[in-house]
Amino acid sequence: MTTPEPLQHTVTIPASIPMVALLGPADEFLRLIEASFDADVHVRGNEIAIRGTAAESALIERLLGELVTMIRTGQGLTRETIERSIAILRTETEERPADVLSLNILSNRGRTIRPKTLNQKRYVDAIDKHTVVFGIGPAGTGKTYLAMAKAVQALQAKEVNRIILTRPAVEAGENLGYLPGTLSEKIDPYLRPLYDALHDMLDPESIPKLMAAGTIEVAPLAYMRGRTLNDAFIILDEAQNTSPEQMKMFLTRLGFGSRMVVTGDVTQIDLPTGQRSGLRVVQEILSGVRDVAFPRLTGADVVRHKLVGRIVAAYDEYEGAAGERRRSR
Repeated sequence: MTTPEPLQHTVTIPASIPMVALLGPADEFLRLIEASFDADVHVRGNEIAIRGTAAESALIERLLGELVTMIRTGQGLTRETIERSIAILRTETEERPADVLSLNILSNRGRTIRPKTLNQKRYVDAIDKHTVVFGIGPAGTGKTYLAMAKAVQALQAKEVNRIILTRPAVEAGENLGYLPGTLSEKIDPYLRPLYDALHDMLDPESIPKLMAAGTIEVAPLAYMRGRTLNDAFIILDEAQNTSPEQMKMFLTRLGFGSRMVVTGDVTQIDLPTGQRSGLRVVQEILSGVRDVAFPRLTGADVVRHKLVGRIVAAYDEYEGAAGERRRSR
């Protein structure tokens, strides 16, 4: 069987688009595109000649169209933007990279928070469309960070009157009773990641005022018992460390005009051996219930250091193989 001859196709970039914005400084983005596709790409003026298979040439043409759209919306391109655009196109989804990567959730001090992967965009869309959302996925996929950005956005738009952030005080097998300090001093380290994210999204000097006024509340999960939470955006983080009873208690705090986002990683459960995770159980109980969504994120959605994604994938592979060995015994 003979290999089909490569086809040559030329794409003309609109004159209004600076070629350096599209190709990157010293053609950095052009080299990245060439390395990512089985095709030759040559530039002359504002014309880009593509020589490769029909499928690869079509993908490159679509990619260039998406990048031009992003430039027109004022979004500067980066290597990460190019890489994530290519990854989205490779999934053969109907969703466009320009729509996924240009969705602005929140801007603060010159920094814009937006989804960086297709699954992150679907997660954000689920938060917009449902009252209760369970964001499930490994570390580094932006589950909590994006939920908090949506909470701040809802507060600023006056869709809710307050934000409530909570976590179970269970971490890596440690017992709060054996840690030094007052109850508040013991709990603070468990809530610190939530404070850190808040500082990225709001002016630091405004946070103490908002917390003093009760507009933002950061508290351990145990503090939710017996309350009804109206007109609030409520986030339960690290939900894999809840018991089924705690999860039920939390979900039944939902009041009128409120929304809930529950985040967690079912592969990192720190509960005592034999204790079922409330996050695992709730998937069995609420799957299919109207106005509840379970968007999933994977190792491909890790937006931390690239090595984190490879670590997550290696653990998934190891645990999958271990499971196969147990089943074969």
